[in-house]
Amino acid sequence: MHLYVVDAFTDRPFSGNPAAVCLLPAGQWPDAAWMQRIATEMNHSETAFALPLTASTEADWAIRWFTPRVEADLCGHATLATAHALRTAKGLVGAVRFLSRNHGVLVTHADAQGAITLDFPAAPGTAVPMPDQLDKALGAVPEAAFRSDGLGDLLAVFPDEATVRALTPDLDTLAELTSREELRGVIVTAPAAGTGPGHDFVSRFFAPARGIPEDPVTGSAHTTLAPYWSARLGREELTGLQTSARSGLVRTALRGDRVHLTGDAVTVLDGALHV
Repeated sequence: MHLYVVDAFTDRPFSGNPAAVCLLPAGQWPDAAWMQRIATEMNHSETAFALPLTASTEADWAIRWFTPRVEADLCGHATLATAHALRTAKGLVGAVRFLSRNHGVLVTHADAQGAITLDFPAAPGTAVPMPDQLDKALGAVPEAAFRSDGLGDLLAVFPDEATVRALTPDLDTLAELTSREELRGVIVTAPAAGTGPGHDFVSRFFAPARGIPEDPVTGSAHTTLAPYWSARLGREELTGLQTSARSGLVRTALRGDRVHLTGDAVTVLDGALHV
């Protein structure tokens, strides 16, 4: 079996968000514990496993995602990485349909220039009171908080880009908070600084209780970010900068109850899995 490492939401290596991708042979899913061990060994925020569906008319591949600790419900950057690996390894261009366990069929589309668009369900947030100790966990007080029940994320909104960039969260407190509130993680966001910076908003994503202290670029978080910023800025098409140490750009387009997320990807490792 081939195993790839792909940097997603970037056009250059060693930036964006790395994901491991394992393309499985046709047949049945391997044991979940085996897949979890591979994901723990790879130690990226997510490892994607893709299984060809030779007899299905609904989808082309089934897909599952694992963090170093648990199976994930949805992952954008690892889906983009899988579509990129299929394009590179098998020459698949245009639309590829992935059957997920909890979100139905997810379609990706690779254009002639190599950019890949994900068609994901939108996950808008609902305004909620600030959870207890959120300010301590993040090291600053947000202006507002929203809960995305579709993904179980908390969206914390700050007044400016500089504040988001400067946050140094207390990860132990944040892990306790997300576990107590039954959250996947916390998204922090703010409007872009000034005019003409090449992006409309910034974000960061923390999920320490799931083995992800800070995710470099989180595609799925943009299914919540896109509805929020499109409503606030009055535009359906935006560009988000996830301002982690690696950084990456996600182009978003709100399409009714769906969000299109577009980004580039680069393969940095192509190897064989020997176990």
